[in-house]
Amino acid sequence: MSTVQVGTILMKEWPGMAQLLQLETEPCSGNWSLVKTLDGISLDRKIHAAGWNFFFMAAEVKVMFWGVLGTAKIQNAMQRILAKVKPQHFNGLEVTGMVASHFLGVPYVTVSAHSRHLQQGCYLDSSEARQASHDNAEWAKR
Repeated sequence: MSTVQVGTILMKEWPGMAQLLQLETEPCSGNWSLVKTLDGISLDRKIHAAGWNFFFMAAEVKVMFWGVLGTAKIQNAMQRILAKVKPQHFNGLEVTGMVASHFLGVPYVTVSAHSRHLQQGCYLDSSEARQASHDNAEWAKR
């Protein structure tokens, strides 16, 4: 996994996504890919130009780990965040915060993210519709 930092966007891969939006991605975790060279605002503009919508969910997802920032710890934090958002069936995630702090002299880091969702319609699909769309994308990959 490339270096994840504030502003990093992860997207669930589906057939034709990279071609439709002309995105440069790299595999990240399972069926999640890291969008390279674009932040949330730039990606949102590109998606709107293609006639699609990129929703930003207000609910923040946070995980905390003891120690200092490091690649392995950030990867582990991202795995935990992805596991937390999986039941919602959103197809995107934006890292919105990484805050290092101390508690009684012991360092810890809080990583926060917001779910994002890419779809054609201007009204956010229901969880069931998002799951069906995800299932169809998984089937198309086979």
